[in-house]
Amino acid sequence: MTDTRREDRDRPGWLPWARPGALDEPDGAEAETAPSWHAMGADAVLRRLGTSPLGLPLTEVTTRQQRYGSNSLPVAPPTRWWVVLLRQFVSPLIGIMVVANLITIIQQHWVDAAAIGVVLVLTVTLGYWQERKAEREVHALRSLSSSVAHVRRDGTIRVIPATEVVPGDIVAVVGGERVPADLRIVEANRLRVDESMLTGESLPVSKTTTPVHKSAPVAERNDMVFSGALVASGRGLGVVVATGQDTELGAIEKLMTAPPPPTPLQVMTRTLEWRIGGAILVAVLFLFIAGLVSGFTVADMFQTAVALTVAAIPESMPVILTIALSVGISRMARRNAIVRRLPAVETLGSTTVIASDKTGTLTQNRLTVEQIWTVGGYWEPGMPADSGTVAVLRAGALTNEAARLSAGELHGDPVDVAMSRVALEASAVQVAETTTTPERHTPYEPALGYSQSVRVRPDGRRVLYVKGAPETLLAASTTLRTSHGPRPLRPSVVSEANALLARGGLRVVATASRPLGPDELTTDPLPPPERLEFLGLEGMTDPPREGVADAIAACAGAGIAVKMVTGDQPTTAEAIAARLGLASEGPPLTGAEIAALDDNMLAARLEETSVAARMVPQDKLRIVRALQSRGEVVAVTGDGVNDAPALQAAQIGVAMGRSGTDVAREAAGLVLTDDDFVTIVHAVEQGRVTFAAIRNATFFLLSTAVAAVLALSINVLLDQPLLFLPVQILFINVVTSSIQDIALAFEPARGDELSRPPRSPQEGILSRRLWYRTFITGAWMGLIVLLVFGWALHVGDTVEHARTLALVLFVIFNVFQVGNARAETVSLLRMNPFSNPLLFATAFGSALVVAALLAWPAATTLLGLAPLTLAEWAMMAALALTILAIVEADKLIWAAIDRRHKPIV
Repeated sequence: MTDTRREDRDRPGWLPWARPGALDEPDGAEAETAPSWHAMGADAVLRRLGTSPLGLPLTEVTTRQQRYGSNSLPVAPPTRWWVVLLRQFVSPLIGIMVVANLITIIQQHWVDAAAIGVVLVLTVTLGYWQERKAEREVHALRSLSSSVAHVRRDGTIRVIPATEVVPGDIVAVVGGERVPADLRIVEANRLRVDESMLTGESLPVSKTTTPVHKSAPVAERNDMVFSGALVASGRGLGVVVATGQDTELGAIEKLMTAPPPPTPLQVMTRTLEWRIGGAILVAVLFLFIAGLVSGFTVADMFQTAVALTVAAIPESMPVILTIALSVGISRMARRNAIVRRLPAVETLGSTTVIASDKTGTLTQNRLTVEQIWTVGGYWEPGMPADSGTVAVLRAGALTNEAARLSAGELHGDPVDVAMSRVALEASAVQVAETTTTPERHTPYEPALGYSQSVRVRPDGRRVLYVKGAPETLLAASTTLRTSHGPRPLRPSVVSEANALLARGGLRVVATASRPLGPDELTTDPLPPPERLEFLGLEGMTDPPREGVADAIAACAGAGIAVKMVTGDQPTTAEAIAARLGLASEGPPLTGAEIAALDDNMLAARLEETSVAARMVPQDKLRIVRALQSRGEVVAVTGDGVNDAPALQAAQIGVAMGRSGTDVAREAAGLVLTDDDFVTIVHAVEQGRVTFAAIRNATFFLLSTAVAAVLALSINVLLDQPLLFLPVQILFINVVTSSIQDIALAFEPARGDELSRPPRSPQEGILSRRLWYRTFITGAWMGLIVLLVFGWALHVGDTVEHARTLALVLFVIFNVFQVGNARAETVSLLRMNPFSNPLLFATAFGSALVVAALLAWPAATTLLGLAPLTLAEWAMMAALALTILAIVEADKLIWAAIDRRHKPIV
């Protein structure tokens, strides 16, 4: 318990809610919690913080800096290199290989030991490299903090490092700067702040000094600005109420302390490794004991155990995983998706739910005028504009503060930019008109509800243009513009059109004008507008990105549910969702509703809606965890700091590369360079291609491993000479099988990846049919190899010649089996053998390598083999062809089963 002395409590500025442990360890009646600053008046906030508009005394600043520390977020140190290296030996397969290598060293079988050692070093090195490359610490939060701050201390404005700001400081903020800490506004002059990174709001928020309700969420605390937010325009003065980890930014950082969950591939690989490791240990122990009972020596059985271990371990599996995922990374990069963590490639392929941010991902993040209403009807961009529409366009563009940059782009408030852009594109105004300074101008203020400008026309006449809230301009208007001239205003007609546009999810702005008489004075500031002629309404929205609706439909066809999770208003989110084809049985889920639901109720609620609006970071995080609790594999998209906790908690986080913050990118496993939802669908397709490659390669590895283990086991039980020496097994596994297995990683897409539902997370790397096929083909290959070996010994061949026949047969079996492994369901006879040229080359190249080695006396001596005749090669090839017939028959049987169980549509 922190000791709070009386003299500390009496000192001005003492903040009991900010002392370490105060929130965790309440101290009876003396304990206090952090006040709701947004619900207090500015004067009360200053008193509570022990400060004044002149700022803190310098002596008090020093005291508070010692008490509260630096205004920064801590960054965890990276994992030590040796810890990452030791992690590589946690795998049971690596552990077994280490033991096998030690045994061969003890037995002084140096060739075998060297071969196993090379494979072991290669496997551990690749794993270490992959993990070091993938590991990222969240350092980017620092980049969101302002580097400097303008503070008032002892009545003087000073520029200091932002890290030195303390609670109670008076800070000045202006357009273009980042807010250095959480501030309660005490003065505001047209202050508008972009808080999208924290709240998801697509438009800057106007700030005032007026307190808001105590229960107001962060997005509605208009008398506060938060650390890391960008001041869009205006200026203000605020008192620091929180620094460092006590800020809203710090609260989000705390949500990111938990490590991301393991991906489905990581879980499946770990499970498969333990199962293989356990099976190997059981098989080796059984054979070791059986061999001793049969009269073999301990030394012989050690050699046999090593051979069996080497045969059973799919030592190239880590290599295959890395290469398959790397191929997927390369293919995704060509489609504007940058993978930051290798497992993310496959995770997208197993995704069952995509929780997508709205602004900038599903939409263009560019406010656009979509419809204009006048009494003459509706107009959309691209249509010819009549005089009434031109009047509306001109009014919107001429009472406007959008600035034109040197490159021709417009910059400023999104509403101003949208209205100016559409007027220019429709040729309702000229560039020179929009860049001319008005005679008088009143900027938009939320309290006013309008902006107005006095413009001088080329003929010398002066016109007052006004734009703002429809209800405000209706109250100030007396007539309505028609094609036949002004007519008496009928408010109900305008209100009905306004409601119709709003129901379509459009943000509606009204326009009006009034010609000024030659003697009519225009004071500065302008008086409130009156006697206006109502021109019309402009409806604008952040439109959906091109192709997103089709991409969402593709997700539905692929069995992937899409949820829109946004900080925007429910009506806006629901309207955009309807345009994108995101149908819901129930109304949008809101942040206020989430607070009243437990996890089970939340998961049930998410099943009936595709839209979650007014979300804060904690809400997004709860949504992800609720979906995961139902067994869903969740992908989350986002661009702001508010999205980072959910991005990290999801199985796969997808961040925006253009508009996204560094924090979002660091928390994600995938970054979209074009910020487009359509790219996610392409990535999902590639993820499924990648997993299919991993699955097919695993089937090939395990089926050949089953063949080797079965043949060696029966070989020992039959009291025959050892079928394969350890070095020969390594030769088969590394020089021939592994090379072909690697080539499977380059298998191209089949084109039907998005027509299938996601696989079950409980299925594992191999499906039920592939496990069945693994044992059937493994048993067949193993028994045929063993029969050939036994036949050769029976007819009087030497052990070396018998082993060579068995080895060649096994190699050719692999050549045909790798072709079988190209697809789980498609017949090899229907596939183009040259669509994967690397596989074609490695499959037949491996047989050529064996043939070349058998013709080289030094190699045959080293490997313990003997030359073969051409007739013997032909006989082995004919026997190996049988594996093609077995797999083709198996595929036909499963196809018939699938047709029988396929539902009739």
